[in-house]
Amino acid sequence: MNAARIAPVLGAAAVLAVTACGSDSAATDAGRSERLSVTAAFYPLQWASERVGGDHVVVSGLTKPGAEPHDLELTPKAVAELAASDVVVYLEGFQPAVDEAVETQAKDAAFDVSPSADLTLTAIEEGGDRGETSGKDPHFWLDPVRLATVATAIGERLAAADPENAADYRAGAAALRKDLGGLHDEFAAGLEQCRSDELVTGHAAFGYLADRYGLGQEGITGVSPDAEPDAATLRELTEHVRDAGVTTVYAETLVSPALAETIARETGASVAVLDPLEGITEESAGADYLEVMRANLRTLREGQQCT
Repeated sequence: MNAARIAPVLGAAAVLAVTACGSDSAATDAGRSERLSVTAAFYPLQWASERVGGDHVVVSGLTKPGAEPHDLELTPKAVAELAASDVVVYLEGFQPAVDEAVETQAKDAAFDVSPSADLTLTAIEEGGDRGETSGKDPHFWLDPVRLATVATAIGERLAAADPENAADYRAGAAALRKDLGGLHDEFAAGLEQCRSDELVTGHAAFGYLADRYGLGQEGITGVSPDAEPDAATLRELTEHVRDAGVTTVYAETLVSPALAETIARETGASVAVLDPLEGITEESAGADYLEVMRANLRTLREGQQCT
């Protein structure tokens, strides 16, 4: 075959290759656009939405890994993505910036999980039960039972947004409830026999966990880890650690351990690290919610001297 005849053949092949690539790209985009677009306010809701939605959803999180969710600020790009979502899963009252964006940009897509989360505990703004109360404690996800109920609600909300795949969403929610039920059983058994039932944590994030498993929580700061307790609060908490025979004070991921270390030095307690699961990073003790919660359980069993 001469050169004059080779060129047209190669040109046709190139056109076919480009066309095929374009078709693959278009198919990928089409597949993505057919999936439900879900925005989740912070990690536990993102993880639950992914588990419940499976292959039918594309889930994006507003709180990036390693960021503190309490004081989240949204970029214009994040607000635009939220506004374009089919479903926005959030916890009203936890992140003011998200509340505002939902109110102004995504009312129809909004799904507030707080009714399903059953927020029965009072929030403390300063240290322990000595601080000022302010609304409800938002940290429901550290109680697997409450998170399981929220998973069911997410499944129903996704089913309403995408009735064609409703059965799959409900199946995904059921599978997640089973996993969370198993986690609950592990915590209940693991924390049943402990020498100490006093839980002293970096901030008051573990109230629902403590309430579920028969522990008493004292937070060095309140529901916001950025709060600074005054000297009187630190003195009272130090006395509580001594009087109650607390041997472990828990610092937390994403927050400076300085206050926990100060109390530990004053009392002779040791310091361990709990993860409030407000975000997963490379430093987290696991790759997802279940793994990190099991790491928390191991830490608690050692720190509370459980048998």
